[in-house]
Amino acid sequence: MEERLRVVVAEDEAVIRMDLVEMLGDSGFDVVGQAPQGLEAVSLVASLRPDCLLVDVAMPGLDGIEVTRRTSAQTAVVVVTAFGQRERVEQARDAGAMAYLVKPVGPSDLMPTVEMAVGGWRTLRDLHERARQAEGAADAATRAASDTERRLADRRDVERAKGILQRREDLGEEAAYRWLRETAMDRRMPLGDLARAVISGTA
Repeated sequence: MEERLRVVVAEDEAVIRMDLVEMLGDSGFDVVGQAPQGLEAVSLVASLRPDCLLVDVAMPGLDGIEVTRRTSAQTAVVVVTAFGQRERVEQARDAGAMAYLVKPVGPSDLMPTVEMAVGGWRTLRDLHERARQAEGAADAATRAASDTERRLADRRDVERAKGILQRREDLGEEAAYRWLRETAMDRRMPLGDLARAVISGTA
């Protein structure tokens, strides 16, 4: 059995809110919360984590645009507007709304709009997650490359320092390396750092 999409309805006019709730229920959605004010809608989305928020643009307190801005990262937002509010629709889209409906809302518009909004939001969420994972993998690869370069530089500098010690202290190769290793331990410093100190003449 397909899981019912969970919806929160935010509408300050009680009659319209009840109509939306009834239409959603008849269309196979599960209305898990209702809010007559914008701030309450934000709180319900945070606590209930619905699949979709249906919010009127003209809400008391926080309007539908600000509600969208605060919730669009958590759920798919569908804004409901009055006819002729094109500018408000664009503001809602810029705030993160996935779709909009124009009053009066009918069942034939409601069901596909909510389903498409949820599907689009989930696709965006997955893309963002994949991008985040790819960024993390790229950072890890960069760190690994940096570590490899550092190890190669350390190895190169240790070889140079060994040669300097062999000439300066009249040591064999093994004795020069032993001196480097023991001195690094005594001074509690990385072998590569000691090698570079030898090369620069400070050790």
